[in-house]
Amino acid sequence: MNFDAYARTGVDLVNARLDDLDDLRALFPDENAWMRDEVAERDLAIFRRAQKRLRDVFEYGTSGRDNQAVAELNALLEAFPVQPRISGHDSSDWHMHVTSRGASVSAEYLAGAAWGLSVWLCEYGSARFGVCADERCGNVYLDTSSNCCRRFCSERCATRSHVAAHRARKRAAVGEQVTATATADALTTVS
Repeated sequence: MNFDAYARTGVDLVNARLDDLDDLRALFPDENAWMRDEVAERDLAIFRRAQKRLRDVFEYGTSGRDNQAVAELNALLEAFPVQPRISGHDSSDWHMHVTSRGASVSAEYLAGAAWGLSVWLCEYGSARFGVCADERCGNVYLDTSSNCCRRFCSERCATRSHVAAHRARKRAAVGEQVTATATADALTTVS
């Protein structure tokens, strides 16, 4: 089983827009087209609740609240239990599913996401669960950096945030220079 891929489904869910059924269908990649075809309106509410709970896991991990992250993941594992089974269409296509045959789309997807994030937490720790430092973003990510120093979900957010900080420093420097010049002018006028 590819636990990283399952963990990334959790990230994808937290970062997804879930306004309607079409948004939910967009969550499923081509290799899970059957999920896209079978997802129903009732799944939307289940995915929204799970999305909020998974976001909490990332918030807990980012703020060093390991016990809360573990408790939430355990609750999700209980709500969406993993029941592995081998599946395939011929002897060259064997692969693992995380739920029993006939499970709903939400049960299959969320069991995999909770399982993958749980394995990730056990393997790397909750400090590797991140929330983008760009205030305008809020996406979550799994920190795969060698020294656990990632702060942004993407290069785009990192660049945007660094450019905004640079411009703010420039504005502050210009403001300080204007204030210093005005003060100097005032002192010259008084003398």
